[in-house]
Amino acid sequence: MHSKPLRKRADLTRREMPKQTPAIRTRNFSEVELGFPVETAMEEAARCRQCPDPSCLSGCPIGINIPAFIKCIADSDFSAGIRILREKNHLPAVCGRVCPAELNCEKHCSLKEKNGRISIGRLERFLADWETNQPDRYFSEISPFTGRKAAVIGGGPAGITAAGDLIRLGHRVTVFESFKELGGVLVYGIPEFRLPRSVVRREIEYLAGLGGEFQTSFVVGTMRTIDSILEEYDAVFVGTGVDLPSVADIPGVDLNGVYSANQYLTSMNLGSPIKDHKFLAVIGSGNAAFDCARTAIRLGAEVTLVCKKSRQDIPARPEEVLHAEEEGIVIEPSTQPVHCLGENGWVVSLQCVKAQFDPDENNAAFINGAEISYPVDAVICTIGNNPNPLIAATTPGLEMGEKGNISIDEATGKTSRNRVWAGGDVATGAVSIIASMSAGRKAARSMHQFLCSL
Repeated sequence: MHSKPLRKRADLTRREMPKQTPAIRTRNFSEVELGFPVETAMEEAARCRQCPDPSCLSGCPIGINIPAFIKCIADSDFSAGIRILREKNHLPAVCGRVCPAELNCEKHCSLKEKNGRISIGRLERFLADWETNQPDRYFSEISPFTGRKAAVIGGGPAGITAAGDLIRLGHRVTVFESFKELGGVLVYGIPEFRLPRSVVRREIEYLAGLGGEFQTSFVVGTMRTIDSILEEYDAVFVGTGVDLPSVADIPGVDLNGVYSANQYLTSMNLGSPIKDHKFLAVIGSGNAAFDCARTAIRLGAEVTLVCKKSRQDIPARPEEVLHAEEEGIVIEPSTQPVHCLGENGWVVSLQCVKAQFDPDENNAAFINGAEISYPVDAVICTIGNNPNPLIAATTPGLEMGEKGNISIDEATGKTSRNRVWAGGDVATGAVSIIASMSAGRKAARSMHQFLCSL
């Protein structure tokens, strides 16, 4: 039995989610935020005004009916709420944890300037987690089989969304994934304390329940080319992401003890953590930088994060920055790394220049002389990634961009090759998970129109 529905309350204060204390969570890799209890979720949902013209809808890249699922929570009809979510989102438990809702749907909430925006992402997580404890799962309706087959290369957010949509539209879909487990960045690039792998696996199981077929540890480009796949399948979607790290343009990055974010986080998530470092510096200011820093502190290091951005311009999610500071990570904004110094082949110091305010230019500038040195035994560079060139090298006629990305029509995901679509990071460069999901949906819509025309 659920709790009784709550009436609208005079108290419109935003409810906060319980979380582990910093002293406890820095000693484990369990999820930091613990989820809304039932009563708290219903209280938070009851704050929603159910606006007649809800502006939050325009902020959702994948088109979830936000007011409808929130009303279901307030009314204690959780099964109806998860049905509404599943109609548009194949990864609600993931999005409820790592989607930057504050930049999307919540940004447009009419309560944001008064009592605090509705916790849309956390309410989405609540419904997805509630579903986990139910004896039966709701599976979206699937259209009759069209007789057409589609291949999806890459099992990350873009690929999962494209596959799920194509399955629901009645097509037979096989997902080819180079790693041994589907999920892409969700499994290998985000630490457990922010997104448990069990959560991702549960969502993959949902895709399997819809009828998806998976071939893991399958590298397209070596084991089979796209042209070979097109002999068996009517259409192909490429969502292989970006897994080749960019190299920091400073001397000394080739020293032992200097790692990329991809190397550091993937090693951790594969069960072979890079550890035993005492003083570690992270270069960067995005979510990956904070993921690396917070992982390192759990592995026993003292961590300093240096970034060129000013404190107010740090692009990582505000809650991740707050969590990092609570956990004892030293954040050094307006700091430009210039040199990794080494001894006997190992990094021992990160040399930086601090920004100073230039009143003549009315901005901050990196001025010679304001130098600072951080003694370290490890440095992690988190300055971005590039697409793997394997697909391009083995697919004649596939037009590529200057940065090694696959060129696409933005509205449809179509590539220069007939019957080949692409989307997500491999086409646009690194974007948010929800943006990759939106790209997968656009491509699936276009692919469906093509497949039905055959």
